[in-house]
Amino acid sequence: MMTRFLLLASLLFAASGARGQSLVVYADTLYTMAGPAIVDGAVVIQDGTIVSAGPARGVRVPAGARELRGSVVTPGLVDVRSTVGLSGLLNQPQDQDALDMGGPLQPSLRAMDAYNARDELVGWLLSLGITTVHTGHSPGALAAGQTTIIKTAYDTIDEALVDSTTMMAMTVGRGVRFDSPGTRARVIAQIRAALYKGLAHAEKMDASGDAPSRDLDNEALAAVATGQMPALITAHRANDIQAVLRLAREFPQMNVILDGASEAPLVLKDIRESGVSVVLHPTMYRTGGETESLAFDTASKLRAAGIPFAFQSGYEAYVPKTRVVLFEAAVAAAYGLDRVHALEAVSIDAARILGIADRVGSLEPGKDADLVIFDGDPLETITHVCAVVVDGVVAREECF
Repeated sequence: MMTRFLLLASLLFAASGARGQSLVVYADTLYTMAGPAIVDGAVVIQDGTIVSAGPARGVRVPAGARELRGSVVTPGLVDVRSTVGLSGLLNQPQDQDALDMGGPLQPSLRAMDAYNARDELVGWLLSLGITTVHTGHSPGALAAGQTTIIKTAYDTIDEALVDSTTMMAMTVGRGVRFDSPGTRARVIAQIRAALYKGLAHAEKMDASGDAPSRDLDNEALAAVATGQMPALITAHRANDIQAVLRLAREFPQMNVILDGASEAPLVLKDIRESGVSVVLHPTMYRTGGETESLAFDTASKLRAAGIPFAFQSGYEAYVPKTRVVLFEAAVAAAYGLDRVHALEAVSIDAARILGIADRVGSLEPGKDADLVIFDGDPLETITHVCAVVVDGVVAREECF
């Protein structure tokens, strides 16, 4: 059944026309994420780009444009952290590339080199309105590798690619899945030493008249230490979060993004003063071990504290191997987070954290024409996704 659906979605995307087609999408309620919701709104699309998004009255419809209508329209949803495409549906060794167990420090690994655009989970996320995914290596290593951003409507990495090397996936605390380094202090010590080694290599390259031989690991670590590549650091317990913030102060150029952050409510002041953003654990993540203190209302507390955050699907060790960020947002909305803020956390706020808000996350002129048509409130479980548009092309058109 899933294979038939994915084939249909692929054929629809291929057959629905090139990016040059004109499209007008009407909505009873239009969430642009660039301002208040618009009653009776419309989005005009041309050449894969949004031309206008606003009230339907007086909209100028391009000649020959196709028209779609729906109850609610939002931007294409953005998953701020996932392992989809590396952690496959089969849950067998041949499709599990999310974490290489060759060693705890492998910063030169690139998720784009392992990403499988044809994995069925990619199409499943598309069917649920998720058009952009930040995917890559799962938590578990000091430096697991470089993440990537893709769109879910394409069959190859070259077509899907939005950004090839987005962040360095790192982990601290007892979530590191290797016998060594072991203790929390040694984890931080080894990360610190690796960053200084990367900086030393960069200085050697700058000072040398002849370029030294390539050292891909140290080049990647230097990019992290100097802020050229953000560090996405998984830390759940309060003491681990504080250790990450100390590390960020030691390397002031480093751009740190907290991942997980189950005990963030215990150190809200520290996080806010540091200025870091949070890629929040999935709301419905199973508790235990490092995550024994996570709660449904953490998102509302982060919002009240003025800390930027977004929801992730994260890493799921069991079938179906991924979550759906829209569902995570819905649960947070039931536990104190404003409903519009919940939608922002899976659209524009996620795009801002990823550094791609100039392209996706809101419906504004000049941005990629990615949007979702719902037959009701997006945060209600009985609502269906009835159409998904990616880069101005109808990628799927069937209430799911």
